[in-house]
Amino acid sequence: HQIQGVADENVGSAGEQTSEGQLGAVEGLFGARLTPFDDVAEGSFYEEAVAWAVAMGVTNGVSATSFDAAAICNRASVVTFLWRAAGSPDPKSMDNPFTDVQKGSFYEKAVLWAVEKGITNGISDTCFDPAGSCNRASVVTFLWRAAGEPAPAAGDLPFSDVPASAWFAEPVLWAVQEGVTNGVSATSFDAAAICNRASVVTFLWRSFRE
Repeated sequence: HQIQGVADENVGSAGEQTSEGQLGAVEGLFGARLTPFDDVAEGSFYEEAVAWAVAMGVTNGVSATSFDAAAICNRASVVTFLWRAAGSPDPKSMDNPFTDVQKGSFYEKAVLWAVEKGITNGISDTCFDPAGSCNRASVVTFLWRAAGEPAPAAGDLPFSDVPASAWFAEPVLWAVQEGVTNGVSATSFDAAAICNRASVVTFLWRSFRE
């Protein structure tokens, strides 16, 4: 089920900060490592997130020994990972409005489910753009919508690069309050940075873990 032939995910130009206490305990089954992947460094900010994602069936890497953390994560991958994290529910209808979502593709059900849930409506009425990349603003907004668009508690955004009027301001504030992200610095969210596999899996883990 790995994503091939299209871009996947990327931490962008700047990495996601990790705070002590954000990472849950995942028992290692691969010696000193938590995952079977040679390219997931021990102690990296995404190591436990990748271990969770493998255990939950969200991803199985790009091979038996490679996760490819820095690969750019496209819209097909992001929506599929989110759908799998939600339990891979069947969409209510298989009517597909998108001419670029191939019948039987690994992401078909994920896209249709995401549209039904109001998580995404494509980039036009007939185009989903599965190979298109996802930036940090889009991924956090997808997660917020998947959670039911909860209103964040009253508070100010800590990031100088997220205007209060931005379409992603409310999702970002929610994500900060829920521990999904703490930005790339204390004052910067870097909304336009393209997300890689490491970032997307880490966002998902923080959003879905109990």
